[in-house]
Amino acid sequence: MGMVGRRDIDDLPKNAANYTALTPLWFLERAATIHPTRDSVVHGSRRYTWLQTYRRCRQFASALTTHSIALGSTVAVIAPNIPALYEAHFGVPMAGAVLNAVNIRLNASTIGFLLGHSLAAAVIVDQEFFPLAEEALKILAEERKSHYKPPLLVVIGDESCDPKNLEYALKRGAIEYEKFLEGGDPEFSWEPPEDEWQSIALGYTSGTTASPKGVVLSHRGSYLMSLSAAVVWGMNEGAIYLWTLPMFHCNGWCYTWGMAAMCGTNICLRQVTAKGVYSAIAEYGVTHFCAAPVVLNTIVNAPAEDAILPLPHLVHVMTAGAAPPPSVLFAMSEKGFKVAHTYGLSETYGPSTICAWKPEWDSLPPIKQARLNARQGVRYIALEGLDVVDTKTMKSVPADGTTMGEIVMRGNAVMKGYLKNPKANKESFANGWFHSGDLAVKHPDGYIEIKDRSKDIIISGGENISSLEVENTLYLHPAVLEVSVVARPDERWGESPCAFVTLKPNIDNSNEQGLAEDIIKFCRSKMPAYWVPKSVVFGPLPKTATGKIQKHVLRTKAKEMGALKKSKL
Repeated sequence: MGMVGRRDIDDLPKNAANYTALTPLWFLERAATIHPTRDSVVHGSRRYTWLQTYRRCRQFASALTTHSIALGSTVAVIAPNIPALYEAHFGVPMAGAVLNAVNIRLNASTIGFLLGHSLAAAVIVDQEFFPLAEEALKILAEERKSHYKPPLLVVIGDESCDPKNLEYALKRGAIEYEKFLEGGDPEFSWEPPEDEWQSIALGYTSGTTASPKGVVLSHRGSYLMSLSAAVVWGMNEGAIYLWTLPMFHCNGWCYTWGMAAMCGTNICLRQVTAKGVYSAIAEYGVTHFCAAPVVLNTIVNAPAEDAILPLPHLVHVMTAGAAPPPSVLFAMSEKGFKVAHTYGLSETYGPSTICAWKPEWDSLPPIKQARLNARQGVRYIALEGLDVVDTKTMKSVPADGTTMGEIVMRGNAVMKGYLKNPKANKESFANGWFHSGDLAVKHPDGYIEIKDRSKDIIISGGENISSLEVENTLYLHPAVLEVSVVARPDERWGESPCAFVTLKPNIDNSNEQGLAEDIIKFCRSKMPAYWVPKSVVFGPLPKTATGKIQKHVLRTKAKEMGALKKSKL
């Protein structure tokens, strides 16, 4: 018998007493009620309590409202990890508006483009980045001509910066942030969204101007992911969280809102250095921080005078943003950090899978543990569907650890979609799943492991080579600090691996030829012959605004080097 004509046991409706839109904004009100005097946000000599933060966020929302910024408006914030950016995560949506936390490492023309694309009604900018914002708006004004409507411009002062930029900004007519807040009511009675599908945040991922990828997130998704992110990490009430990860990165992987749910303390960090991280652990008792593998690499390789070891207590680190080499995970755990490895995209509210640690792994040798932990793992609680599928048939790949497919997701952790880009939405949501563009395998225990971005796979003589696996091996070489492997044209094989290497600072690089030969010899002893890089190039690696290595730049460079001649082999 089918479900036709069947009914629930009752006909009780939703009403004002039993149903309310999910939103992370209530977390802040709760933290202020329970812990009014606990430190909420610390920035240098400035400290705020949860009650103060709640009042400041209400002032923020109230001030925006007086400038008629409300439902349907976007507010852009261009700032590093400072209290104002934390406050914006609550203040902006409390006014009904949508927060666009802009990556400070983008250039002016890109920022100008996205301020135009998102129709930013207000631009709130840290004093150090005021010239960048001004140039971006100038580019936008020239493009829009008579249609240009200048946004409300607010500048955030910071006593740790040179006052010249602040004075300049005020001369140019920007309002100082503290003064802007004073125009708002700290008792402002904010309205939660009527509908939890309402947008809370917008974040541009590395799309092109031809196809801008402005990821739109909802109040519902942010609520679920904030709690999910805290739960999967086993985060404790009152956690002391260090902002090494930029808050403009997928809203700080939802820990912006999550820290209010946990009633913890946010320690701001304008500039991330290994020394800054170690000092904060010693000074503030930091228990948790997030970082891309690039940052872990600097912590592991920090000179002795910058490190404070042994650690005074266990520190939990979450890493994502690129696949961490097992060698880096191993070195971190040797230093006493407990690393949780997660994976996700802007399109899934940041990390949405975690390599959930199993107690039975505790007794394994550390190298084996690092290898298991280098996998991207299993779904977050708020992500209902995660699979690795054959791209043509959409059928699940076998859990054999070798058959590659694309990672697909579905559920509450998936974005609403890309802003004003129906074509990209149609492609990403094809067949009722979100398509990540990442290639992976599924292991017999159901844990997934990324093998490459579909565009980074190297095809040599018709064989697929995972650039990631070659990189992981190269990280084991004692002279290698950072490495990226890309395809270089090859007369004989079509393509072959080319390794771009940054050496550790203490390595003598006078004989690059000899070092390259040593690295190639090292690879030969550890991998199939066709995987071995046929060329090695030394120097610093180009990175994106978010610290990811720019493979496309290296691919272009490898192409410009010309094809490897047949005689080489």
